[in-house]
Amino acid sequence: MHWFDAFETRHFEVNGANIFAQVSPGLAADRPVLLLLHGFPQTHVMWHRVAQLLHKDFYLVMPDLRGYGDSSKASGPPDHSSYSKRTMAQDMVDVMDVLGVKTFGVCGHDRGGRVAHRMAVDHPTRVSALCVIDIAPTLDMYAATNFEFAQAYYHWFHLTQPEPLPETMIAGNAIAYLHHKLGGWGSGGAGHVEPAALAEYERCFLKPGTIHAVCEDYRAAASIDLEHDRASRAHGKKIVCNTLVLWGSKGVVNRLFKPMSLWQTQCAAHVTGQAMPAGHFIPEELPAETAAALNSFFSAR
Repeated sequence: MHWFDAFETRHFEVNGANIFAQVSPGLAADRPVLLLLHGFPQTHVMWHRVAQLLHKDFYLVMPDLRGYGDSSKASGPPDHSSYSKRTMAQDMVDVMDVLGVKTFGVCGHDRGGRVAHRMAVDHPTRVSALCVIDIAPTLDMYAATNFEFAQAYYHWFHLTQPEPLPETMIAGNAIAYLHHKLGGWGSGGAGHVEPAALAEYERCFLKPGTIHAVCEDYRAAASIDLEHDRASRAHGKKIVCNTLVLWGSKGVVNRLFKPMSLWQTQCAAHVTGQAMPAGHFIPEELPAETAAALNSFFSAR
């Protein structure tokens, strides 16, 4: 697999975690810096096609979020704070500190988008521009729960069950579960995932601690993350950088929510966006179109 030959493999000891990342070589000062955050159930590998189209114009940082890929997988405490989006966002800010990067653009898909959202709120002087892909704000999505949403995003409620129920159930056939999740959310199967990428997702999903960490990510989203979101809204804290919203026209977010309206409510700056002719996994389904949208948005910041 030669997708990342143009990048440097790095490990960062930050915030009590070991974060694995692929990083552009050289200095960040000669190009705009862009942090790309993956979602569930993937790793940084989901960006491989987008990265090939952006690496000459951007200094790219593509980590595995804590609990995923080749990053560390600590056990979650009772309050799930180790996997709060605040903690996961701090990991990324600390990585950028090690790299000597003061301000940067960030794009997050799925869970990575939720980390990016919290990062933009908690670290407004660091995030120069934000893109979220195929999500609406977590608090709004939970608040609008109905039968159709619960059916489509059943994992939001399954993974949050107390340990070890979901861990035990998923471990019974982890590969089948992984394949199911990669083909869901309106994508019409997992044909958008290249065989080498699928093999990498399988390798990482079977690593000890991954399934527990994934569950903790979702447990945090249904508990401590909601507390943080409510507190931010109560204090009027909004995203203050320009924001790009991309979502799949064939996906659940498009069908059940109004992503542009919801994100505009959470932003104090300019919000642009568009529906993409895809399901949930937009960067892998439409890599050229995704790269073009990111290039246009972030190169202007």
